Amino acid sequence: MSVLTRPTEPTLSAHDRVYRGLRNRIMFGQMSPGEQLTLRGVGREFDVSMTPAREAFQRLVAEGALSMSASGRVSTPELSNDRIEELAALRALIEVELASRALPRAHLALIDRLQAINGTIADAISNRDAVGYIRTNLDFHRTLYLRAQAPAMLAMAETVWLQLGPTMRALYGRLRRTEAPQYHRLIIAALKAGDEPGLRLAVRSDVTQGLRMLTG
Repeated sequence: MSVLTRPTEPTLSAHDRVYRGLRNRIMFGQMSPGEQLTLRGVGREFDVSMTPAREAFQRLVAEGALSMSASGRVSTPELSNDRIEELAALRALIEVELASRALPRAHLALIDRLQAINGTIADAISNRDAVGYIRTNLDFHRTLYLRAQAPAMLAMAETVWLQLGPTMRALYGRLRRTEAPQYHRLIIAALKAGDEPGLRLAVRSDVTQGLRMLTG
C-alpha cells in the first residue's frame, strides 16, 4: 500500500501505525536532517510500547529513511553531496520513465487534476508552508506516475522520496519559492501536446534542478 494512502486507524497494528506515521513525517519534510529520535519518545508520542517503536525504526533504517549509529542512536540522515547527486540521478532515471509510460494513458481528467494540484502547491508556497509544499509536490508527481501502471517502479520512486524528505525540507528553505515550479507547467503542456521528448525533459529538469542546488 502506498505511503500516501491512509487506511483507517483500526485496521493498523501498533507497529504499522508508528511506521506509517514516522514514514509520512520523514517523507514530507516534517523532520530536519540529523534530527534524533528515541524509542521512549516515539513510544510516548504514539502511545505504544517500545517493541513496535523498535520494529518501526528497524524498518525505516532498512529503507534508508533513518540512520543508526554504532552506539544505536537513531536519526534522520544528513546526506553528503555525493549521496544527493546519486538520489537525484535515480529520480531522473525512474521518474522520467514513469512519466513516459504514463503519457499514452494521460486523459483530460488527469491533466485537470494535475492543474488543480499545482494550484494547491501555489497556495502552500504563498502561505510559506514547507510541509504542505513537499506533500502536494509529491502528490503531483505520484498522480501522474500512477497512470504508468508500473507499481514496482513507483515503489522505487517513493523510496527515493523517503530518503530525500528531510533534505527536501532544507532545500525548500534555500529556494524561497514564490510560485509553483515552472517545470510543472511544462509537464502539463507536454501532456496536453502528447510531446514525449518535452515531457521527459521537463520531468528530468524538475526532479534534479533543485537538488543540485544543494551540491553547488
